[in-house]
Amino acid sequence: MALTLRMREHAPMNLKTAPSVTWRTHLSLALLALVYIFSVIDRQIIAILMEPIKTEFGATDTQMGLLSGLAFGLFYAALGVPVGKLSDKYNRRMIVAVCCSLWSLATVACGFAGQFWQLLLSRMSVAIGEAGGMAPSISLVSDLYPPKQRSTVISLFMTGPNLAVVIGLSLGGWIAQQYGWRATFLFFGVPGIVLGLLVWWLVKEPIRGGFDQPVVQSEPLAPTESLWKQIYRLLQIPAFRRVAFACGIAGLAGYAYGVWTPSFLVRTHGLSLAHAGLMFGFASGFGALVGGLFSGWLCDRLVQRDVRWQVGLPMLGVLISLPCAVAFLLWPAEGYWAWAGLKIPHAMAFSIAFGFFGSWWPSLSYSAISHMVRSSERGVAAALLNFFITLFGIGVGPLLTGVISDLLTPSLGAQALRWSLVAVMLLLIPTALLLGMSLKAYRQQWNLMNKEHK
Repeated sequence: MALTLRMREHAPMNLKTAPSVTWRTHLSLALLALVYIFSVIDRQIIAILMEPIKTEFGATDTQMGLLSGLAFGLFYAALGVPVGKLSDKYNRRMIVAVCCSLWSLATVACGFAGQFWQLLLSRMSVAIGEAGGMAPSISLVSDLYPPKQRSTVISLFMTGPNLAVVIGLSLGGWIAQQYGWRATFLFFGVPGIVLGLLVWWLVKEPIRGGFDQPVVQSEPLAPTESLWKQIYRLLQIPAFRRVAFACGIAGLAGYAYGVWTPSFLVRTHGLSLAHAGLMFGFASGFGALVGGLFSGWLCDRLVQRDVRWQVGLPMLGVLISLPCAVAFLLWPAEGYWAWAGLKIPHAMAFSIAFGFFGSWWPSLSYSAISHMVRSSERGVAAALLNFFITLFGIGVGPLLTGVISDLLTPSLGAQALRWSLVAVMLLLIPTALLLGMSLKAYRQQWNLMNKEHK
């Protein structure tokens, strides 16, 4: 019996079932990207609502850091890897559809919270639902297109956060100012329920690893080892381990920046809530959207010469983005442009630059991970990388920034948040060092996996 099962697992793939890129493939990518956009909006919308929520509940910056960060990050990180394991065994389309509906309902519940603890529980529920979104989606996208297009396609998918920043912060700030912060949660939560149904009906479930070895053989549906043994084995891969820790640290700085910058613009530059959301949403979102697409396009071409560019390009982006972030945070608040009745701080130019270069590392790192493992375990691999990003990023980044801000407030007053953000952004230095240490190890792992596919 066991022999029969092994023979089935490694039976030659029927040529008629060989995968191809069709209109359904592109539709699936579009719907998955849309799901990702709404997941990030539901996750990040708290950034533009920090000040009114803090005022209504009388919370401290530390409490707001807990609400926007740790309360979400712990559940998201803890559940993401087990769901990634499930996505390597079961229908990924179904997992994404169900989880999308769940976190959208939880977002709606945030709008009905009457006390701080109720809002905290609702945010935890959003995290539980969103834990099942990222890993299955990355696994699906990796199997929908051939390897030579993977960095570009994943970069297209990863434009979700950038569009979410533009839509969520600019529109969310206006809704909050006109109708209150509760209406913002309702406005963005309801469409996600409908989107979950569309994913269920329309997204294509591709052959696992079909493009990696389309004619030779297909891999087992999932490794037979336990989840903990699989995690341990993946973390023993030097390139995987270093990229994961690098992304975790980068996520800490990135999420702190994304969550607290609207409040920084309100406190330091004197902008209104809607104005801050509009400025930051368009500046950071536009820069990241262009940067993410450009880096994916560039990476797919550079790796044809040397596969180390898959990790080297994110390192270069991190190194350039750091001075852009510091310049944005420290630029004097007095200088601004006036356009169409809007006051645009000169510092926003550096926010665009940071968005452009800071967007290189997320999508290229997920693509790098997909090349380091077998196609039958991309769900767990993506979830494990996401674990580091969310645990350190969402879980620690906003909370750490809030704690430092509270500690500095007695001496620095309204400028405390500015220097708290500067301190956290300096963590991009060890990020670049870890990515640099991954270059040689990544090429070795890529060569190993390439031999297996042959």
